[in-house]
Formats: sequence, structure tokens, C-alpha cells
Amino acid sequence: MAKLFGTDGIRGEAGQFPLDPKTVRAVGASLARHLAERAGGGSPRILIGRDTRESGPWIEQALIAGVREAGAEFRSAEVITTPGVAYLTRTLPADAGVVISASHNPYHDNGIKIFEPSGRKLDDITERQIEADIVGSANITPETATQSASSNGSAELKSLYMDYLANEVGSDLSLAKLTLVVDCANGAAYEIAPNVFRRLGARAIAINDHPNGRNINLDCGSLHIDNLQKRVVAERADLGVAFDGDADRALFVDAAGRFVDGDATLWVLANYLKERGELKGDTVVATVMSNIGLELALRSRGINLTRTDVGDKYVLDELLRSRAALGGEQSGHIIFPNISLAGDGIITTIALLRVMREKQQSLAELTEGVHRYPQILVNVRVREKRPFEELPSVQRQAQETTQKLGDQGRLLLRYSGTEPLARIMIEGRNEREMERYANDLADVIGQELGAVDS
Repeated sequence: MAKLFGTDGIRGEAGQFPLDPKTVRAVGASLARHLAERAGGGSPRILIGRDTRESGPWIEQALIAGVREAGAEFRSAEVITTPGVAYLTRTLPADAGVVISASHNPYHDNGIKIFEPSGRKLDDITERQIEADIVGSANITPETATQSASSNGSAELKSLYMDYLANEVGSDLSLAKLTLVVDCANGAAYEIAPNVFRRLGARAIAINDHPNGRNINLDCGSLHIDNLQKRVVAERADLGVAFDGDADRALFVDAAGRFVDGDATLWVLANYLKERGELKGDTVVATVMSNIGLELALRSRGINLTRTDVGDKYVLDELLRSRAALGGEQSGHIIFPNISLAGDGIITTIALLRVMREKQQSLAELTEGVHRYPQILVNVRVREKRPFEELPSVQRQAQETTQKLGDQGRLLLRYSGTEPLARIMIEGRNEREMERYANDLADVIGQELGAVDS
């Protein structure tokens, strides 16, 4: 059968396979059984949380039906951020944490993310075992649980997480006299984030904080920055922050309304940690999609940039392998492995505000020195996805392009994971030159792979 778990769990349209009630129930039962086997028996403890999508409650009920039939215990934090579940899973403790969320996707999608007690995503072996169990779940009836998760204790669980953010992550940090505009994306952070920033002393103006089940990420949050930029300027705020639906990522706006992406955030935090002697190995981990402007800026400060495939899972793997102290994605998913193995948009915001406070500089001042280089993207439709290294003419053209770009540009050549497309991405100083390089390479790929028009 097709692989169900991607780099960020199971995701799809709510109500359709694999997020139909029967399959979700099978996932819950399978997870509970494998956790019990791993522990040598007993009743596993599973923590569950969800974002604000209208499908969240019934998916949670279906999951609980499976968990209960397999003899596991569960607690529900109800609406809470993905990193909130990761934190509670490792501190309660629990044997696994399950988040029902599709992150930045529209409301009709949903997903299931599973965390180990360490805060890492579920291991590949157990994911494959669950997928195999789903194949054998034909005898499971599609009815879901008649009793939903009890809300008793959910407020206490959320309070534990907020106390951690305010008292531990935000220890000795005063945000008095700072004004923040907080775009909650009508998602899981709609109560938690404004509460934490206010506890730290900020004037926190919350927007998009009235979820109705269908407005999560709708023209708001980290994918739609325009309204936040306008509001920051109108309120004369010091900073604006936009979360996605489950608040594992954060993007920013400075006081002048300028957008600050994950690359610029990494630049600020890397400089701060290096000055304090806390940037292990003088290394930052990012993905292949981070702009070369970040790489060149870091290099000017004696900091290396290590790149991984796209996905926070790969960033975390490299952080743990290299023991680096900071990594993340251009999308705003930042990981501090010494604090949490899960990206947390609220932790990222607190860290950025701490730098502003300690250095007594604005976000605009802190982001000086990193410049985003122009980027050209060209897609080529192909008949087959042969490895590029097996195509001599493509290799020659790619090598010539790389030589012409030198150390002031970058070529990334890859296939789409979902479409019959070769993707060419070139970054550099001269946009016209890059367009020519990209089109020349596209022509060669088309000739080799017999590209056809759609």
C-alpha cells in the first residue's frame, strides 16, 4: 500500500482515507498496541491535542475509540499547539503525544502527528507497523466512539504549558513597554500566545483570534502577512508575529512593516548565540530552500551553514547528529534542540524578543547584514524522473552554471515529489543572468527527458 506517513505525519482531507473514522480508529488502536509491546506490557499513556478545525473533535473521538479498545489510557488537552503537546508528552510523562492538525493547510484538511516522549516525531519503524495494521483493519467497523474526550483537566494541561513558556523560557525577560501584534491564524495559539506575552509584560494585540472551525489560516497567519504588516504600522507596534494553524512556526514583521522570514530570524539568533559562545561548532542547520543570502551573511561572521532536505524532521536529525544549537527553515520553523526538539513558534518569538531587549536594538537593526538574493524558479515537465547524474548533458550544463555562479550564487536541481516536473532553482546577484542560466538548463532537461506540454 502507499506510504501514509510523510515527514510531518499523516495528512489529507478530513473524512477521506486515511482520515476517515475507520482508519483513524485503526491508527489509534495500532499505536496503543505497539506502545504496549515496546514497554513490555501495561497500559500506555497517550496525550492528545488538536487545533481549531471543525473536523478535530470527531477525529479525536475516532482516535480515542481505537486507543480505548487497545487498552491504553488517554488525556486530552483539547485545543493546544503542536509544540504544547510535545512539551506535555515529555513532562507529564506520557508514552506518546498525538496532535490532530494540518498545520498551515486550509480547514478541510487535517492530519495526525505523533510524538515520542523525547519530543521527536514517531520513529519510522513504528510508522511502518501502523501502516501495515491499517491494511489489516478491514474487520474494524466504522463507528466512532460515543463518548468524546473529557474536557476535565484540559485547562490544567494548557496552564502547565503556558507556565513553562512564561516562567522557564521567558525567565528574567520583561517585555514592559513593548507593543506586539499577534496574528493567531484562528488556530491553536489563539488563547495561549497572547496570554504568554501579556504575562511577560507586553501590550499584546491579538488578531485572527476568533476561530469558528473554518477560518483557520484563512487569509491570515504565516501564509498571509499583508494584514499583519498594516496593523503593526497602524498600532506603531515594535514587532508583529504570525503563527500558522498549530503554531510550530513563526514569521515576523518589524516596526516599519517589513517582512522578516525564517532565514532572517536564523541570522539574528545565530549572531546572538555566537556572541555568547553558545553556537556550538559555529554552525547553523537549514534546508536547501534557505536563501544563499543567509549563507553568505553567516559566512562573513565565521558561521557555517549546513543544509538538509526540506522538512523539520531532517533539520532535527542533523542538529542531533552534529550537536549544533540552532536550526530551522525559511518558513519560520526554528528549532533550539537544547530547549525543545519540536519547533515552537512561541519559543522562537520569546528568543527573538530577548535578543531585542538585551541588545537594546529594534528588529530592523538586528536583521541588517543579511540580504535576500533574487531567486529564479523554472519547472520542466518530464516523461520520467531519471536521476540527473545519469544524464551527461544535464550534468555538464549544471556544472557550467555552478561555475558561472561561483560563490555568489546557487543552483538547486530536483524533481517534484508529487508532479512529473523537474524543478530548477537559481539564486544570485544578477536576475537576468539567472533567468538565462535557468532557461538554458531547462532546454537541456527537456531534450534529454522528452518533456511534453501539459
